[in-house]
Amino acid sequence: MKVKGMTSRCRGWAGYPVILLATLLAAVSFSVIAPPRAAASDLDTACGTPLSAAELAEIVELSDTSPLSDEKSGSSLGRLERAVARHGRITEILVEHRDRRGLLALGLDAVERAAVMPLQRDPAIFDDPEWAHRISLDLLLRFLRNVHAEFTGTPTEPQWNHYFRLAHRCELSAARVAMAGYNAHLSIDLSNAVAATHASTSNAPDHFRIVDAIASHGSLIVDLTKEIYGGDLGPLWRFYFFGEGLDAVLGAGVATGPLLRLADLGANVVIFGNGLALQDPAAEPAVRAEMDVLWRSADTAFEVLAAHGAL
Repeated sequence: MKVKGMTSRCRGWAGYPVILLATLLAAVSFSVIAPPRAAASDLDTACGTPLSAAELAEIVELSDTSPLSDEKSGSSLGRLERAVARHGRITEILVEHRDRRGLLALGLDAVERAAVMPLQRDPAIFDDPEWAHRISLDLLLRFLRNVHAEFTGTPTEPQWNHYFRLAHRCELSAARVAMAGYNAHLSIDLSNAVAATHASTSNAPDHFRIVDAIASHGSLIVDLTKEIYGGDLGPLWRFYFFGEGLDAVLGAGVATGPLLRLADLGANVVIFGNGLALQDPAAEPAVRAEMDVLWRSADTAFEVLAAHGAL
C-alpha cells in the first residue's frame, strides 16, 4: 500500500477519471433514466418471495438511523457495532426471501464482518482510530437511511433510487443490479463520507487500510452473490482488474490494458480526493457534477456489458 506523496496525488484528483470518462462518453450516452418509484404494493417484494408485515416493520425499525446518529448515544465504535448488527439483520431478512434489494447488503455485510470490523476493533491498526470509526459509521448510515426510505415509500437519493428500481426489474441479471449498488456506494457515498468526517490528507493511510482490507476480500463478495442470488460478479472483477470486456464498451481493437491500469491506479485516490475537494465551498459544485458524471458513466458501462452478456 503506497501512501507516500498522497498530498500531491490528491491535488491532481480531477485528472484521474478524465481519460476514462471522456472515452466512455465518446462511446455511449451516460444518461441514467430513473424509473418511477415502486408503488406501495411493491414494498414487500423485489423478485423474491414476499416479506411479511412483521418483517417489513422490522426492516423499517432497524434502518432508522436516528439512534445511531446521536453522538450522545455512545462512542463512534459502539454505534458502528450497533449499525453493523442492524444491517446484518436486515441482510438476513432480505436474503432469506431472495429479495434483490439485498444484493448490495449481502456483500456489504460480508466484508464488514470479515474485513472492516476486525480492523476497527484493533486500537493499534489506525493512526487515527476515531476518524476510522466515524467514516465507516457515516458510510453505513448513508445506505441504511436509503433502505429506510425505500421501505417507508419515501424518496431515496438518486443513486439509490436507481439501485432499488433496478432491483424490481426481474429480467435483469443479479450482477447488473448488484453493480448499481456498489457504484452508488463507492462513486457517491464514500466521497460524501470522506467529506462529512472532515478528512484531510493525514487520514489517507487509514482510508487505504480500510479499502485495501475490503479489496482483499473481494472473492467473498463474488462467491456469496453467486451462491445466494445466482449472479456472477466474476466478469466484473476481471473487467476492473484485467480489462476483460472493456472492448464491448469502447469498441473492438482499443488498447484496454493501459486504460484499465490508469483507472485502477486512480480509483481510490479519486474517491478520497473528491471527498477532500467537497470540503472547499468554491469547488463543491464542480466536484459534485463530476461525481455525478462518474456514477452515471459507470452505470452506462455496466449496462453495455450486460447487453453483451458480460454481467
